Amino acid sequence: MDLEVTFLGTGASVPSARRSTAAVLVARGGDRLLFDCGEGTQRQMQRSLGLVQVDEIYLTHFHADHMLGLPGLLKTYDLNDREAPLRAFGPPGLKELFTVLRPLIGRLRYPLELEELKAGESVDHADYVVEAYEAAHNVRAFGWALAEDERPGRFDPAAARAAGVREGPDFARLQRGEEVEGTNGIVAPDQVMGDSRPGRRIVVTGDTAPSPATVAAAADAELLIHDASFAEEDAQRAAETGHSTLGQAAAVAAEAHVKMLALVHISARYHVGKVLEEAREVFPDCVAPRDFDQIVIPLPERGSPRLIPNGARERSGAGDRSGSDDVPDEPPKS
Repeated sequence: MDLEVTFLGTGASVPSARRSTAAVLVARGGDRLLFDCGEGTQRQMQRSLGLVQVDEIYLTHFHADHMLGLPGLLKTYDLNDREAPLRAFGPPGLKELFTVLRPLIGRLRYPLELEELKAGESVDHADYVVEAYEAAHNVRAFGWALAEDERPGRFDPAAARAAGVREGPDFARLQRGEEVEGTNGIVAPDQVMGDSRPGRRIVVTGDTAPSPATVAAAADAELLIHDASFAEEDAQRAAETGHSTLGQAAAVAAEAHVKMLALVHISARYHVGKVLEEAREVFPDCVAPRDFDQIVIPLPERGSPRLIPNGARERSGAGDRSGSDDVPDEPPKS
C-alpha cells in the first residue's frame, strides 16, 4: 500500500514567495486526506498535483493560516461538479466555523459532513485510523496521528505443506486467520504464519509547543511533522505564543524515536538552511521540506522514509522550480 506525504504549504502564519501557509496532503492507496487548508491551498494543488479531490479534511485549529483556504477549495469543487461526499473533522468549534464561512462558500451541491471530535477520539477506516490528540497551542488545538493496523505475519508455505495442508484455497484461509484441516488434524494460522508486523504511523502536530502528548502520539512513528516556528534565540517568544523552536521539535522527535522529522511553520525571519542545523544537532534525521516536496514512506521492512525534493511537480509533470518564487532556501537532505 503506497503512503506518501505532499507538502502544499510549509510556511508560518505569513506566507512568503517561497512558502505558502499550512497544508499537508497524505495519500494512502486511493484515500486522499488533507491536514489543514491554509490560504491558497487549491492554487498549490493546481501548481503541482492538479486539483486533488480530497476525501477528508482534518483541521488542527482555526487560526487563519490553517483554514483560510477552505472557502475557495470547497467552492471550486462545487464549480467542478463534485458529487462525492466530503468529510471535515476538527476540534470543538468546527461547526461554528462553517457557520461563519457559509456566506463565503454558498450552497454546495455535494454533501459536506462536519464532525467535531474530542481528544482521544479517532476516525476509523478499513485498516487504519486517524486519531486526535491535544496539542499545546494558545488556543484549543489538535494534533493528528494516522496509524495503520498491524499486518499479518509472513505465510510459510513450506510449513503448511509439512502439516499436510492442501495448496490453493486452504492456503488462503490460513492467511485470513482461519483454521483448516491438515493430514494430521487441524492446522491453526499461528503454526504457519510469522509474527504480526507493525503498520506505519504519521503525526501532524499543527501549531504546538513541545508536548508529552506529541511524544506519546509519535512514539516510533515513521514520520513526525512538527511545528518549528522559532530559532533557539527566540525560545521565550515560542513559549509565549504556543509554538516550538527547531531544537525543541528535534528533542520531541528524539524522545519519540521517530524515523524522520519534518520541520514546518518556520518563520520567514530565518534562513532555513542555517537554523536547520540547530535541529540536526539534536536529531540528525530531520528535514525542512519546501512547498511541493514529498516524503514517501515504505513499509517498515522495505526501508526508511525518503524525501523527494519538488516531487509533487516533477512526478506529476507540472514543471520545475525555475520561477522566481521557487528558489531553494536550503539544500535538500535525502
